[in-house]
Amino acid sequence: MSTDPLEYVFFRIAKDSTIVSSAIKYKQLRLQALSVAPTSFSSTYEIESSFPDTEWVNRLSANWKETFICAAKPTQTNLSDSQIQEQSTWVGQLTLWGPQSLEDFILPEESGQKKPRDEGDQELWQMLSLFTLPNHRGRGLGKRLCQEALSYLALYQGSPREVWVRLMVKPENHATVSLYRGLGFVEAGKCTLAEALVANGDKDLLPEDISGEKYTLRRGLIMMLEICRS
Repeated sequence: MSTDPLEYVFFRIAKDSTIVSSAIKYKQLRLQALSVAPTSFSSTYEIESSFPDTEWVNRLSANWKETFICAAKPTQTNLSDSQIQEQSTWVGQLTLWGPQSLEDFILPEESGQKKPRDEGDQELWQMLSLFTLPNHRGRGLGKRLCQEALSYLALYQGSPREVWVRLMVKPENHATVSLYRGLGFVEAGKCTLAEALVANGDKDLLPEDISGEKYTLRRGLIMMLEICRS
């Protein structure tokens, strides 16, 4: 754990003129995360380190993705805004993918996941890629990142009042499962690795042959949170 006097701030990456500079910082965070915790992601450092800079900008500017960041900055009050920006370090990330279509959200009946109504009364989102760098863990940053994202959804300019937020997690990650339960998520079924990769936007990582147990066994835990907008 970091012992430096730091203040943590949470925000959604804006899709404006700052997107290029944001992409540079996001790339640094993402590659560091893939390097120090390779089993936490479906992608790999080898794959993403070869991406051109335009790919990182496109990833952050996509209309169907919202990326949330936890940044650490010095607590000194005598720094200018530009100095704070220069000295801040991005240490956590979380992504929301949506709103999704009914077709993209539905899973096979054997998953146990309930089916949204055909009328389109629900707004459907996938939460993924929650990660905090090891030196900054133990401070509740993951929970606060989730709260930042969920607050965004509660105020999102969508028409349905009912919002479903789904995530998929390894059940053996007890701390992560406990974190989500504390936020109100409930167990909603079991998914295969193939279904999880597709649901998280990583379909391209699937091999041509997905008939083996690695991709077909229902080991992943589906968790769901329902939000009602006021």
